Amino acid sequence: MRVKVHRGTKEIGGSCIELEAGGERLLLDLGLPLDGDPEDISVHPAIDGLDGQDSLRALVLSHGHLDHWGLAHLAGKELPVALGAATHRIFQAAAPFLPRAYVPENTLELRDRTPMSFGHFKVTPYLVDHSAYDAYAFEVEAHGKKLFYSGDFRAHGRKAALFEKLVANPPRNIDALLMEGSTLGRLDAEHKFPTETEIELKFLELFKAIPGMALVAASAQNIDRMVSLYRACKRTGRTLVIDLYAAEVLRATGNANIPQSDWPNMAVYVPHYQRVRIKQTERFDLLEPHKTNRIFAEDLKALAPKAAFLFRPAMLSDLDRAECLEGAVAIWSQWDGYLKQEKGMQVSEALNARGIRLEHAHTSGHASIADLKRLVGAIAPRMLVPIHTFEPHRFPEHFGTIAQQKNDGDWWEIAA
Repeated sequence: MRVKVHRGTKEIGGSCIELEAGGERLLLDLGLPLDGDPEDISVHPAIDGLDGQDSLRALVLSHGHLDHWGLAHLAGKELPVALGAATHRIFQAAAPFLPRAYVPENTLELRDRTPMSFGHFKVTPYLVDHSAYDAYAFEVEAHGKKLFYSGDFRAHGRKAALFEKLVANPPRNIDALLMEGSTLGRLDAEHKFPTETEIELKFLELFKAIPGMALVAASAQNIDRMVSLYRACKRTGRTLVIDLYAAEVLRATGNANIPQSDWPNMAVYVPHYQRVRIKQTERFDLLEPHKTNRIFAEDLKALAPKAAFLFRPAMLSDLDRAECLEGAVAIWSQWDGYLKQEKGMQVSEALNARGIRLEHAHTSGHASIADLKRLVGAIAPRMLVPIHTFEPHRFPEHFGTIAQQKNDGDWWEIAA
């Protein structure tokens, strides 16, 4: 089996790995670089057979983050796309709200630890703990060689038991482990991230202290975070106000244990820009499942002191008109790096202009160095290849001589 990492040996984002065995090929992820434009052909990897007419057997997507699927639209309709069932439903739910939606048509469903065959390749998905819902790592076997691709994972989320299951019962006889190293260079080896339960407690503390509306900047697709928010709201008597997009994403999980729009302490507010889009596309059907707890602009001012509002900058004009920002505090519940980018700086400026201070409550979607070491120790691969990292040169200091750095675009063979 041969391997080519198209992107990711020296950067986080744009993940894409091509495998070849016996003249057949398989693609693991087809992601967009963190600062990339999907229409910019210079970031499109050179992969033969994306139209499904060549020896490329399938595209296998690990999870629903753009840096892992953001160029998947380059694949033709004939090419099978394997992904988690919930990930597929979330793609479908998000599509009406996005200018560049992606919903694959020729799909195969990943199931935890259930092998799938693609020509010479046998792929076994492993459900993992990550900030993206329904995320997988993959064991790939072909011609007597075994590769394990970690995808993105962590061990401190609400699904931490999945990591413990993986290290307790790992794949065996792995020749090459391609493992993400997002946290290398960003934290000390002994540092541990807050657990998602600890983030819930942080929300609890903030919600008790904030006199007005709590504006929470978080991704609706970070389902662990939505659970933390909801639980903190219940414990403080606040109502979690979500928009129609978030309501549809939560519904798409298909999980009865995930908060839904018709639960107590939940409300759905449809901001102006979403109402316009619904009218333009005539998708009035999207409103029907969420009518139970729907609220309107005139309700926001009275609700504000007991509300946690899932916030995006495009909603600020709605909140201004509703005059509901007295005593409001914003909580940044995403990667801090976004605040250093242009859009993030604009958010900070908009909040400052309104006298709204910004608090922080977040934890990483990626494993600490200690947990990376636990995974490597459990799998005991013959070779460890750094991917999804800006610091590949740090791997040997943590993992020893099995760490072997590769370059983007180079084919290499899994040794006998």
